[in-house]
Amino acid sequence: MFLRAKSRTKDEKIHRYWSVVENRRVSGQRVMQRQVLYLGELNDNQRAGWVRTIGALWGEKPKGKQLALFPDDRKELPMLACESIRVQLDKIALCRPRQWGACWLGLYVWNLLELDIFWRERLPSRRKGTSWLNMLKALVCYRLIDPGNEFRFHREWYLRSAMGDLLREDYSLAQKDKPYRCLDLLLEHRDELFGFLKRQWGKLFGAKYDVLLYDLTNAYFESDPPPAGSNSKKRFG
Repeated sequence: MFLRAKSRTKDEKIHRYWSVVENRRVSGQRVMQRQVLYLGELNDNQRAGWVRTIGALWGEKPKGKQLALFPDDRKELPMLACESIRVQLDKIALCRPRQWGACWLGLYVWNLLELDIFWRERLPSRRKGTSWLNMLKALVCYRLIDPGNEFRFHREWYLRSAMGDLLREDYSLAQKDKPYRCLDLLLEHRDELFGFLKRQWGKLFGAKYDVLLYDLTNAYFESDPPPAGSNSKKRFG
């Protein structure tokens, strides 16, 4: 990780806004930069402090070594060629898990609706290797599982989910501009998609209706909940 600055001229003065970024290797021997933390404007002392912090936390990593693990209730440990340590099993915790089950279920519903049949010809892959079909699958699952805006998908959700493994894609799928570009490609097929989904709904559930209503919400607003007992209108969204 390292610091990266972006310059902007305001009131005839150059302002530099700093971020902590990391390089990620993706397919085709390419390297993408991902913003980890936005810092804003920094003076020289603050910038030097962040450089030292990054060096201490993400500098050169020590070489790994082999260890033999044993439960802490073992009184005597065998003599081995490698170092032996006792592990407190009741203190073991799972850290930074990735969401897998919900992602798998989202793709299962996608296949159940046979959406690949509809989108495969309408969203062909590009020469640069972008699979818009997989991009759409990831966005649909994101909206189904944990709705939010496209930038949050790029910065947080994709890395915390197992979508990359399930779709056999790397981090380049979540590149900052791709979710927006993918949504632009969908607009011209909107009416055809509604007709397709209506037919699939009737096919799967034998549904009959006179009027069909559906939700087209495409924006999400986040705020802190109102205090308990408050009459704030935040309660109503």
